[in-house]
Amino acid sequence: MRKILIVIDMQNDFIDAALGTKEAEAIVDAVKEKIRAYPAENVIATMDTHGEDYMQTQEGKYLPVPHCIKGSDGWQIRPDIAELLDGAKIYEKPTFGSTEMAAELKAIAEKEEIELELIGLCTDICVVSNALLLKAFMPEVKISVDALCCAGVTPEKHLAALETMRSCQIQIVNG
Repeated sequence: MRKILIVIDMQNDFIDAALGTKEAEAIVDAVKEKIRAYPAENVIATMDTHGEDYMQTQEGKYLPVPHCIKGSDGWQIRPDIAELLDGAKIYEKPTFGSTEMAAELKAIAEKEEIELELIGLCTDICVVSNALLLKAFMPEVKISVDALCCAGVTPEKHLAALETMRSCQIQIVNG
């Protein structure tokens, strides 16, 4: 059984910049510890990636805070986490969930038995979106989320997202 870690959007803008929170800052050490626990070839990551036209997009109209603009400092993965992701497959995604990542993981699951664990930011937006997308693509693959390695927009939304994922048969660890 191959266990794959998916590190969701551990980018500066979500940790301590445009949309950062103290809760996001608080999980950084746990995220680094989790990444170190996996063989490098079994770690992948995502990056929220927007263009200069972000404010004209549907998301920009609902969340009018420019963030993760490709090439900006805020778009970069936090440096101490990025160094742990050296060699990892990284998916840039223009929206909450990565269909490209889900399709590629499904192809792997068709060839070998895998298990997926998700960590990162934000629990109630991109983590839950990717977890549910992966579950839809691969309903028989065990998917888990480590609650101690995630943070939501607020603590309440973090808990609500964990409960939503639990309801959809995603295993919640440490939560």
